[in-house]
Amino acid sequence: WSVRLGDAILSRNWFDPGAYYQGIAWYFELPLVDLIAHPPDRRLLRHEDADFYARSLMLPIAARDGRIVVATAVPGPETVLAARKRWGNAVDFVVASKFDVIWAIQTAFAGELSHRAVYSLAERDPVMSARTVITTPQAVFFYGLLSAFALGLAFAPLPTLIVLNLTLSTFYLGNFLFKGLLVAAGGGRSTQWNAEIEIAARALREDELPVFTVLVPMFREAAVLPRLAASLRALDYPLGKLDIKIVLEAEDTETIEAARKLGLEGVFEIIRVPPSQPQTKPKACNFALRFARGEYLVIYDAEDQPEPDQLRKVVATFRRLPAEVACLQCRLNYYNAEENWLSRMFTLDYSLWFDLILPGLEKLNIPIPLGGTSNHFRIDVLRELHAWDPFNVTEDADLGIRMYEKGYRVGIVDSTTFEEASCHVGNWVRQRSRWIKGYMQTLLVHTRRPLHLIRTTGLLGFLGFVFFIGGTVMAGLFNPMFWLFYGLWLLPATGGLDALFPQVLLFISLANLLLGNGAFMFLSMIAPLRRGWLGLIPYALSAFGYWVLISVASYKALWQLITAPFYWEKTQHGVSRRLGSLQPGTRP
Repeated sequence: WSVRLGDAILSRNWFDPGAYYQGIAWYFELPLVDLIAHPPDRRLLRHEDADFYARSLMLPIAARDGRIVVATAVPGPETVLAARKRWGNAVDFVVASKFDVIWAIQTAFAGELSHRAVYSLAERDPVMSARTVITTPQAVFFYGLLSAFALGLAFAPLPTLIVLNLTLSTFYLGNFLFKGLLVAAGGGRSTQWNAEIEIAARALREDELPVFTVLVPMFREAAVLPRLAASLRALDYPLGKLDIKIVLEAEDTETIEAARKLGLEGVFEIIRVPPSQPQTKPKACNFALRFARGEYLVIYDAEDQPEPDQLRKVVATFRRLPAEVACLQCRLNYYNAEENWLSRMFTLDYSLWFDLILPGLEKLNIPIPLGGTSNHFRIDVLRELHAWDPFNVTEDADLGIRMYEKGYRVGIVDSTTFEEASCHVGNWVRQRSRWIKGYMQTLLVHTRRPLHLIRTTGLLGFLGFVFFIGGTVMAGLFNPMFWLFYGLWLLPATGGLDALFPQVLLFISLANLLLGNGAFMFLSMIAPLRRGWLGLIPYALSAFGYWVLISVASYKALWQLITAPFYWEKTQHGVSRRLGSLQPGTRP
């Protein structure tokens, strides 16, 4: 069944974990030790073996009379062979619960594991790390650009403004056309493939399913823990083959205590992340990755409700795709779409993004920036790439682009995870400003070597990255400027602005204003129409108000990129009125 017997038994809650490990110790005629009360002798622990301890659930705890005492949560022939290979034949065994072993490893190696969680990518592949916000060549480039613009305004203001207007308007038009191309490509995705995957997923026997690691990073979210546990139990996957890590900051004692009091099954493990900077979700995930034992790994947020067959579909898809597909992104949407105007607009935004645009990127083989949750990874590739960048506040988008640069690809799975839409303006702006700041970081990181990006992703991939990531950033920043120009141009008393709009530029600008914005409204209607959410469609006509909020978030993001680039602006979850009426495992 390719799963540890203890995990299978503890997943059923047939025994209290303490009673189970007492029984194991009795069966193997070994002492049972409490590693919290009697921690290991740290002189025996080697930093380079920390990963081995975590994955094998055994570690040396004492030396007596020339023999090494090894504590293990999984006694048996394989453990004996592995221990003798590492420490020689002079080994004695004792039994400890896996929770004690994990606790002991986290405590003994807190500093080392924390350092690796923060600096692994920055030290081993620094050009791919956002630790350096802007490189010297980039700073020189931007300084030169701003200097040229300032000189142009000083000595030739009208031609300079015309060139600026023409450049931005052309970029905008290209961005609109590119998004339309993606929607056309994503909307034409074959339903036959999805049907085949669904059949293959249902046909998978339990003994064919691999161990699947589930990371759930949380911070001060004790209230949503019971619903999270219910959502994970609702997955159509053997609970004994789930390796679930509830990843909590060590200072978050409230959530840690709440998790302990829930009496969760033995497959739920608490990973305590020691305090260090930056305090970000990717750093916490990097720390927890050291303890992951699955063949595949997925990240869920605390409020997520994945469709029950999602993991089966992912396994079936991975087995049908080449090894170069290192990650599968599921669709994301919201269960509280109808809560208010903002949640409806957010749902239109997400539906366009995940139902049409990302499948379009996949079909055209353009780098896909991952969404923040429901990313399913081949865990060996994730470790090879040094996992997430803790200095990038949209570590998901960055990792998706990095995978393409390293020769891997991202696929899309036709399965939806439902989340809680931010339905309060302040919460929404905090979340969106973090996303846009992360997109700015990602743009800076991956344009450090533009020729390398073109070589590894192709010209279409490069242009797609520039339009998709760069276009998202620029639209939010420059929209207010264009609205101001258009408004002033329309006023009769400001006829002097006519000089800024020569005939060709006037045509492009009007196309952007009318056709481009109208097209975005139309595209936003397609995805909810395909899902049958007809009540959302009229709200696409109110998109202007939503774009104003995006611009507010964009300028906040730019300010934070300068003043606090690594600050993680937390989104508050569990505030939706819809949350209380939704049952885990059901479709909203």
